Amino acid sequence: MSGVWVFRNNGVIQLVENPAAEQGDARNGTRRKALVHLPSGQVISSYSYLENILNGLGWERYYDGDPDLFQFHKHSSIDLISLPRDFSKFNSVYMYDIVVKNPNIFHVRDI
Repeated sequence: MSGVWVFRNNGVIQLVENPAAEQGDARNGTRRKALVHLPSGQVISSYSYLENILNGLGWERYYDGDPDLFQFHKHSSIDLISLPRDFSKFNSVYMYDIVVKNPNIFHVRDI
């Protein structure tokens, strides 16, 4: 995640992300990332596809949280996966969170 911290007149500090860095730019050497489901070799291209895989791994949708997020939890752990509702904002930070909580199932790759 990259960006610039902006100090607003009301005293609030906000991180304004740099979309060029998140999407990748060949000129500055960054690359876009993709979440790959290792057993199938498929790139996760939608939340519906990701939700089907997570359901198969024992994750369930969690509806009591923030309405701006898709959230998943497991009864067998205290882990919670929180994802932005807008798939276009699904970036490597969220991808690595999924990888850490599901070892040997997902991998983040440069595309």
